[in-house]
Amino acid sequence: MRVLVATDAWHPQVNGVVRTLTSLRDNARKLGVDVQFLSPEGFRTVPAPSYPEIRLALPTGGEIARRIAASCPDAIHIATEGPIGLKVRSYCVRRGLPFTTSYSTKFPEYISARFLVPESWSYSLLRRFHAASRVTMASTTSLVRELRGRGFRKLGLWTRGVDTGLFSPTPVAALDLPRPIFMNVGRIAVEKNLDAFLSLDLPGSKVVIGDGPRKDELRRRFPDAHFLGCLHGERLAAHLAAADVFVFPSKTDTYGVVQLEALACGVPVAAFPVTGPRDVIGNSSVGVLDDDLRTACLGALQLSRGACRDFALGRSWDASARQFIRNVSHALIPESQRRHVGFAG
Repeated sequence: MRVLVATDAWHPQVNGVVRTLTSLRDNARKLGVDVQFLSPEGFRTVPAPSYPEIRLALPTGGEIARRIAASCPDAIHIATEGPIGLKVRSYCVRRGLPFTTSYSTKFPEYISARFLVPESWSYSLLRRFHAASRVTMASTTSLVRELRGRGFRKLGLWTRGVDTGLFSPTPVAALDLPRPIFMNVGRIAVEKNLDAFLSLDLPGSKVVIGDGPRKDELRRRFPDAHFLGCLHGERLAAHLAAADVFVFPSKTDTYGVVQLEALACGVPVAAFPVTGPRDVIGNSSVGVLDDDLRTACLGALQLSRGACRDFALGRSWDASARQFIRNVSHALIPESQRRHVGFAG
């Protein structure tokens, strides 16, 4: 089977969507499924509003049609609701082609936080976007329930995993900082709620890894925090392994793959009891969820690093890929339609 995934989020962006799609491709290949991407590569791009480091593609309908025909897909999946996702959706709807989608980002909450647009307006648009999909995939059971409560239908589960070979308790980066080290990794943007972490009265040191539009502002406001910039691959894993607690203050992430990456490094998680942390951590003994984030941070210091590693070992990208394949199998393009739209193999 060949699956074409349309995505506005792609390298060099560093986020959970890109990591998820890259891992999907690698693990689906082992299962005999070829995942290809219709990404911003090769299109003219412009900076995203309020995110100048992210480039949005400006595809035309003709370019989208040519790329889909060149891929000759058996199934089409739309991973994002950006310009590429919209164009591919329009292509499929006009030709009566089945497709699946995924709900990966709480855009209504993000937009409300940045532009004060009512969440209900954005959710109305997103319901319309996903309504034509055969299956809309969500990363957690609580997100499925939340979306169902907001009027979404035809929902399916597509969980996330972690590369436990890359993210492990060793090697450990040499951080010459007072202990304990409380660490966050991710985009430094308003929706990540980093103020809630950086304003806490905690012992030791606070470390932030990542970049984003609020980096300079937060460095000025919190001069005692240590901002290390973007790290990748083995360097990121080694720095995560050097932390004592991973602090995840976001209240808008739909999952938070980085929580699993921290756990794979043997680092317990402190977070709010919201969608994402509730599903990753739940009632397990590898993290503390509390409406008082300081209480969660101090409580996480008492948890077993070995238990965190063992927990992560049970969350594989292989299982995630199998879920995705089952979901897209409900939206295979019939041979008659493949011939009609001109990309039958």
